[in-house]
Amino acid sequence: MPVRRLPSNPSLDHLKYQAKDLRRGHAAHDLQVAQRIREFHPHFKVASDAEIFSAKFSLVDAQLAIAREHGFPSWTRLKAHVEKPTLSGQLNLPHHERIEDALFRRAVNLLDAGDTAGLRAHLKQHQNLARQRVVFEGANYFRNPTLLEFVAENPIRHGTLPGNIIAITKVILDAGAEQTALNETLGLVCSGRVPRECRVQLPLIDLLYDHGADPNSAIQTALVHGEFEAVNALIRRGVRIDLPVAAALGRTADVPRLLPGADHEDRHCALALASQFGHIEIVQALLDEGEDPDRYNPAGFHSHSTPMHQAALAGHDQLVRLLVERGARVDLKDILWQGTPADWAEHAGNTELEAYLRAQQNAKALA
Repeated sequence: MPVRRLPSNPSLDHLKYQAKDLRRGHAAHDLQVAQRIREFHPHFKVASDAEIFSAKFSLVDAQLAIAREHGFPSWTRLKAHVEKPTLSGQLNLPHHERIEDALFRRAVNLLDAGDTAGLRAHLKQHQNLARQRVVFEGANYFRNPTLLEFVAENPIRHGTLPGNIIAITKVILDAGAEQTALNETLGLVCSGRVPRECRVQLPLIDLLYDHGADPNSAIQTALVHGEFEAVNALIRRGVRIDLPVAAALGRTADVPRLLPGADHEDRHCALALASQFGHIEIVQALLDEGEDPDRYNPAGFHSHSTPMHQAALAGHDQLVRLLVERGARVDLKDILWQGTPADWAEHAGNTELEAYLRAQQNAKALA
């Protein structure tokens, strides 16, 4: 789920209260709290709600979860940021303006300017730059990028890319890039709208793949962001069509073959994706197999929400009605904004769906 961005003048005392509140929610068996702990405390990454509630959850555990929920790797790093902010931690600035290393910042500026000759000379003079990483904290992703990741314009900094971004990327690749950077860049390219809008998403995928990027490393982010041209490009480069991929693409005919062999995690992901993109027959098949429509979506799949929230936001009227008929709760609130599915439908302007969901809420309340 997206991290909770710190306010401009964060209070350490307030963050301590958040940690104490998290512990109280854990003791009260709050389902939202279980989801937050699962996502942001590494020890509970694959734990069920019951396992989370039965485990000891100390104040130190709660502080770690709160730190990671705000985009910091530890409570110590969060505390240091609050007490003594640095340039890299100025969340109101675009990433290129938060770079403290002058040589790295110069490289990014040359990239943004499309200056291939200048960038090539700069990387030749400073040969470690292509593998060097910078640290950004307090954000959902892009926390420790190399220079290569900046070619994706994801997160958005300028809203466009230089016309010669393919040549710029080749300059950086020629200077040397590690496998992790290749995979991370591929994921950013495949999930970013700017590369698509600039018509370089597919050429960048080709280039990164030719230099050794693993197409499987990018499929999840491409699916979740609905970048289906990128998804199909990854499939052409060897990504296997498993149940989550079939669910996102609406490949209904593949589901009977894939469902029996799919594990618990893949089924959970498939329900999230099929609900998000409105593939009602696939949702029905998953519900028939016992998937719980009231579970929050898995990490990396809009996990602050449920399938009902995503379907209501997208205006999938018949799918929402199916979920209601199959017993899905209409009163569950999302974790970030505390909105019900009806609130999400209202936000998206889906007025008829909103009215239906509010009527269902009222009927449940009176029952």
